[in-house]
Amino acid sequence: MQYLDTAWIGVAVTLVMVAFVLLNIVRARGKEGGLYIRRIPGLNALDDAIGRATEMGRPVLMIPGIGTLNAISVQALSIFAHVTKSAAQFSTPIKICCADAAVYTVAQEVIRDVYQTQGMGDRYNEDFVQFVSDRQFAFAAGVSGIIHREKVAAAFLLGEFYAESLIFAETCNSVGAIQVAGSTHNTQTPFFIAACDYVLIGDEFYAASAYLKREPVLVGSLVGQDWGKMLIAAMCLLGCFIFSIDMTSAPTTKRVTVGEENGTSLVEFQAVDDSDNMEDGSLRKKRSSDTALHHYFHPVVSPGAFQDRNRPQKEEEGS
Repeated sequence: MQYLDTAWIGVAVTLVMVAFVLLNIVRARGKEGGLYIRRIPGLNALDDAIGRATEMGRPVLMIPGIGTLNAISVQALSIFAHVTKSAAQFSTPIKICCADAAVYTVAQEVIRDVYQTQGMGDRYNEDFVQFVSDRQFAFAAGVSGIIHREKVAAAFLLGEFYAESLIFAETCNSVGAIQVAGSTHNTQTPFFIAACDYVLIGDEFYAASAYLKREPVLVGSLVGQDWGKMLIAAMCLLGCFIFSIDMTSAPTTKRVTVGEENGTSLVEFQAVDDSDNMEDGSLRKKRSSDTALHHYFHPVVSPGAFQDRNRPQKEEEGS
């Protein structure tokens, strides 16, 4: 019953969000310079970190986390492709350390394509991308050894990280590397904030592709999703406002259970009478179950509901 009565809300919100995305893609294509995206310090620091590594003649380290090949690791590799493009232009050595075989394979292809696109295919070295270990702390120990041996000047820690996050951050600090980090795990973000120079927080990680590439489809999708978030926040505020006003009014009806069928309680509304008054004669306060919003999202199953639903079946059986 609830799905039949309120499912259209989810469909309507989904259609509105799709319309927001399509509208902003059109706006991004037609607007010179693209749509506005607020400044993200962590992404602005990418070129500065690469420039610092170039000046010092030391490599750039990139770690896509220890997760499997999923949307998070693909997003991290997309950012690393931008970093590699800038590093290739200045012949800055790079290192990408992977903890998953699938991520390692995709990373090899992504980095090779970047070098070939830049016309530097002869400069690509398979050692740029390394598979270290698929064991968490073996991977942490191996990467820490690479950091110390190579004396990396910049480190990009983007992806799924767990207990090894602080190990990487502190090891990079010990060699004086500038760090840009970002993780989708809220439990690790505080460690990155405490130990790294720049951190991508929350949705900034997923907005990186649109921020760096400025493609109309990516930028339009990002802005359209932001519009959708504002719409949902406005609906929540409006709902709280309506609920607060409704709770202050006097109740006129009450919900009464009149039976049960097929494990479902049958409910109907009855008018409030004198029996509902308090001991001092005053009318009882309205409960949350008496509000219009509660009735809307918890529709009543009336005694005739099952009969109406089963009637066509019985007629067919009779025929």
